[in-house]
Amino acid sequence: MDLSFLPAVNACLNAVAASFLTLGLVRIRQKREREHRRAMLAAFAASSVFLVFYVLHKIWRDWETTPYHGEGVARTFYLVVLATHVVLAMTVPVFAIVLIRLGLRRRIGLHRRLARIAWPIWMYVSATGVLIYLMLYRWNPVPV
Repeated sequence: MDLSFLPAVNACLNAVAASFLTLGLVRIRQKREREHRRAMLAAFAASSVFLVFYVLHKIWRDWETTPYHGEGVARTFYLVVLATHVVLAMTVPVFAIVLIRLGLRRRIGLHRRLARIAWPIWMYVSATGVLIYLMLYRWNPVPV
């Protein structure tokens, strides 16, 4: 089975998650709690499907990584984005699950305080997921 299409799907899932995260923020600022909840649960769903597909693709490729061939500033930029993305991505599932539980249990004060930390991290991870895809699969220079 050829799963080489999954990185593009995963980039789309990251973009969808970022879109729902933005919508969720807008809706809560408008005091539209039900729509905020739906948007944030949709962001969680998109990120969850991403995670399943990401692991599936890694297993299919025998955990092999795709090398980035850029040099100089481009390579440094890529490595910084990748490192921060990976480290912060490990926190997103924990943040998301805790925030969902707090929100559904109507512990709004704690939910709000934690979301002020978690939302930018989740957004950064989603956005840089798209950027990393572009750098690896669309803008990756061919080695000479």
